[in-house]
Amino acid sequence: MSIGKSGFDNEKYIAEQTTAILQRVERFNNKLYLEFGGKLLYDYHAARVLPGYDPNVKMRLIKELKDRANILLCIYAGDIERKKIRADFGITYDADAMKLIDDLRGWDINVMGVVITRFDNQPSAVLFKNKLERRGIRVFTHRFTKGYPTNVDLIVSDEGYGVNDHIPTDKPLVIVTGPGPCSGKLATCLSQLYHDYKRGVKSGYAKFETFPIWNLPLKHPVNVAYEAATADIRDFNQIDPFHLDAYGEAWVNYNRDVEVFPVLKRILEKITGEASFYKSPTDMGVNRAGFAITNDDITREAAKQEIIRRYFRYRCEYAMGFSDKETVQRVELFLNDFSLKPEDRHVVVPARRAAEEAVEQNRGNEGIFCGASIELKDGSIITGANSPLMHAASSVVIHAIKHLADIPDKIKLLPSNITDSIRKLKTEILDEKNVSLDMEEALIALAISATTNPAAELALEKLKELQNCEVHMTHIPTPGDEAGLRRMGVNLTTDPHFSTNDLFIT
Repeated sequence: MSIGKSGFDNEKYIAEQTTAILQRVERFNNKLYLEFGGKLLYDYHAARVLPGYDPNVKMRLIKELKDRANILLCIYAGDIERKKIRADFGITYDADAMKLIDDLRGWDINVMGVVITRFDNQPSAVLFKNKLERRGIRVFTHRFTKGYPTNVDLIVSDEGYGVNDHIPTDKPLVIVTGPGPCSGKLATCLSQLYHDYKRGVKSGYAKFETFPIWNLPLKHPVNVAYEAATADIRDFNQIDPFHLDAYGEAWVNYNRDVEVFPVLKRILEKITGEASFYKSPTDMGVNRAGFAITNDDITREAAKQEIIRRYFRYRCEYAMGFSDKETVQRVELFLNDFSLKPEDRHVVVPARRAAEEAVEQNRGNEGIFCGASIELKDGSIITGANSPLMHAASSVVIHAIKHLADIPDKIKLLPSNITDSIRKLKTEILDEKNVSLDMEEALIALAISATTNPAAELALEKLKELQNCEVHMTHIPTPGDEAGLRRMGVNLTTDPHFSTNDLFIT
């Protein structure tokens, strides 16, 4: 992989995407509902497969448009009820929705309201609604649409979209977004169109989603990486048959958009009373990401690495009971398509070798020995392993920042008086069995040491340089390790092995 090399032009992307959106607004009499798919902030999948892509570029785009845009945030009541987790942050979707509101405010952008979709008075959804309203956030509830998806006459009626709250908006562009797929963004847009047309406002609908990239080949690694990322919900890419039939052009879309298009077109025509402007699901999109790719070779290699990461992730989720065998098998097929092996990820073999060395060094001792490795931005690979003092994750990070700070191995960053105090706290006061330091504990110990130890202070300053570095561990991290690594912003993969025989891990 080409470390540090860019293959994407953010400024060109913002310029092209802004122009495309505003052209679509004008096309629909200055009232457009834009279904905004993907992540508004921290889009690390896009950043990994399009090196140089700013994970917050969509927020920069919205900031450009904010004087002309309202923002609605949708969340599916069922996701609230079953406490669905956003994997990259390790938080529930309702917590993510609140975090997104805070993040938008940090960019001086206000959410005009939250829409709870397919609302049926679920207890957790009612609690979420109460929390927001008591903090001054407007909340609207939309029920499941009667007749959807086949009975268009019922859908487009006072018993269908008509039972939903009409959400008053005052800007020409209404961005409709939400955490994760299936949050009800499309239904919210269509419901708004129905109410607008009843009020004589001839508004329109369009969709903005980064992946798949319609003007890249179907089997381009960037598009396949999207399929790998959504293997658990069975999304797959295909040539848009409606676009091919209408224009003779083979552009890429994905199954859910293609499947819903005939129904969506009929609904739009029923609402507007005229033939649809759109002849294909690709027509509906306003996605210019493909035009901002500046180096195809770099993006291809980066996307292949992402496919390998997804393979490791789903294998671990399978081991933990979160995904099924078919999901793992689907990603294995993607590996085979590009003749990839898990070991093509540079940090995998060094981590496994570190674990083997730890086993050899501790022969005769009980316990499971874990290895970890990190690839730094200069291409150096640093390894670590667990010990009575610290976890493998803690070990590899300490070794990495010592390397970056040119601190000799014999200099200790964590003095015994600090580690002994933490060990005493864990065993004698908190009654914990595991005394070695996980990632979060090691970082706290390092911060304390830095107050009196210049070497530790220097090493602490190097932590930021680990952001976006590649890390692999031979065992699934404990919650403390995972949280610490996530905050550092590394790209973590692990083998599907547990670091302990205990079923309950703290």
